[in-house]
Amino acid sequence: MRKTYQVADPALGYAEPRLRIVIVSDAAPPQVNGVVRTLGELKRHLIAMGHEVISITPDRFVTVPMPTYPEIRLALFPGRRLARMIEAANPNAIHIATEGPLGLAARNYCLKRRLPFSTSFHTRFGEYLHARTGFPLRWSYAFLRWFHSRATTIMVATKSLQAELEERGFGRPSIWSRGVDTELFRPRPELQGEHYLSLARPVYLYVGRVAVEKNIDAFLEADLPGTKMIVGEGPRFEHLRKRFPDAHFAGALFGEDLAKAYAAADCFVFPSRTDTFGLVLIEALASGTPVAAYPVQGPLDVIGADPAAVLDEDLRAACLRAVNIHRSEARDFALGFSWEACTRQFLSNLALEEDMRPQPEKHAQDEAVLESI
Repeated sequence: MRKTYQVADPALGYAEPRLRIVIVSDAAPPQVNGVVRTLGELKRHLIAMGHEVISITPDRFVTVPMPTYPEIRLALFPGRRLARMIEAANPNAIHIATEGPLGLAARNYCLKRRLPFSTSFHTRFGEYLHARTGFPLRWSYAFLRWFHSRATTIMVATKSLQAELEERGFGRPSIWSRGVDTELFRPRPELQGEHYLSLARPVYLYVGRVAVEKNIDAFLEADLPGTKMIVGEGPRFEHLRKRFPDAHFAGALFGEDLAKAYAAADCFVFPSRTDTFGLVLIEALASGTPVAAYPVQGPLDVIGADPAAVLDEDLRAACLRAVNIHRSEARDFALGFSWEACTRQFLSNLALEEDMRPQPEKHAQDEAVLESI
C-alpha cells in the first residue's frame, strides 16, 4: 500500500519524514554522462534534506565491459547480492533508475516480494541501440514498456517525453525535472579575453559522451570560424580525433575544470537529436554561454523560444547567431532551475511502502550488514 508523502515546509510547522531510499542504477562513476551527474546531484540534495540514500551500482559487483562501449560496466548475475543489499538497507522506497542488469534484478526482487517501486526513463535506449546495431526500435520499446509496466511511477524529465511515452503505451508518466549548480556553473568574466588554452575565438564547445548517438559529426563538419572544443570520452573519441585534427579534444573534465571550459566558451553546441533532456544545456547557460542546437525534443523542452539559445535545423547558422547572444540572457534563463525543487519533485513521485519503514533498534545492525556486503 502506498503511503501519502507530504513535502516539508518549515513555515507550516511540521517535520518532514526522514526516508531511507535505495536507488539502483547501472550508470555510475567512473562513467561520465547526464544520468550519472543527475543521480549524484539528487543524492547530494536528498542527504542535505536529511534523508538516507543507499546507492546500488556496478562497482559493488563483478562486472564485464559493455560490448562496443567498454566505459560502461555491466553487473554479472547480481540478483542474490542485490537482494541482500536491499534487505540490509530496509528502505522506505526503492527507485530503479536504469534498465540494465541491476535494474532488471531490482525489478525482479520487488515483484517477487510485492514491493512497490518507481522507475525513471533517462535515455533513449531504443534509439541508441538502433544507431549502434540497427536493432529494431519496436522491439526495444516493447522491452521498455515491459520493464516500466509494473512501476508505481515512471519519472520523465519533460512534458513532451511524457506525452510521447503515453502514446507509446507507457501509461501516465510523472514529471521529474532537472536542476543546475549555479554556484559551480557561473559566468567568469576573467575568462572572456584570450582563451585560457590559447584557442582561437570564437570557441564552440561540446560536452558529453563521444558516441554515435550524440551526432557530434554534424558539429565537427560545420564550417565555423575559430575553434571547436570537445569535452568528454566515449567509443568514437579516437575516431573523431583522427578525422578532425583541427578540433581540440580535451577528454573528460570535472568540477572546476569543467565549469571553466563552459565559462570560457563563446557558444555551447548541442548536436544531439535523441536526448530526453540534456543537463549540459543548463550547465552551459548557467555559465553564461549561449546555446546552438537543433529544434528537437530536448532543447525545445528545456529552452523553447527563449533568447538564450538559437534552435535551427541549420546547425551552422544556429552557431553563428548564438555567439552574438548576450551572456546575461543565458545566465538569467538558467537561474530558473533549482535542484532543491527537482529533489522535492522526485520525493513526491516515490512509491513508499508502509512495511518498509526502518526500525530504530535495527538501524546499527543494518548499517553493519551493508558495510560487510
